[in-house]
Amino acid sequence: MEKVNESRVDWKEYDRERATFRRKELSNDVGASDLGCSLYELPPGERSWPYHYHTANEEALYVLSGTGLLRTADGERELEAGDFATFPADESGGHRIVNDGGEPLRYLMVSTMNEPDVTVYPEMNKLGVFVGSPPGGRDDRSLEGYYRIDDDVDYWE
Repeated sequence: MEKVNESRVDWKEYDRERATFRRKELSNDVGASDLGCSLYELPPGERSWPYHYHTANEEALYVLSGTGLLRTADGERELEAGDFATFPADESGGHRIVNDGGEPLRYLMVSTMNEPDVTVYPEMNKLGVFVGSPPGGRDDRSLEGYYRIDDDVDYWE
């Protein structure tokens, strides 16, 4: 059994077009391979990863502190400390977290770590492909990339 205290894990900073947040990859620090877990801190007025869903990995959200908004395929829902939500590995699991409150929103994201996985970003009209290591995994990948959904080609081209 491995364990780590989150205070000993360094934050990774993300700042991309209205997606500004910090993340501690807890599962990587204990060498987990089949389960991912990250601590997120989302400043007021910011958003997490763009709206997306996975085709091979189920995810779960647990809110530790703060308030926010959860965008899903079914609409928007308010978030507060103690809330738990799951996102199936299909289109119905689409989600994005938004901090519309006045204090940082802290939450855990847990995920299965299956590969290969395709992550679909319907609002961006693109998808991500991960083979050899799932999204969030740190092992080498034999194939990884992001592609426009409209770039579909005929099988024999």
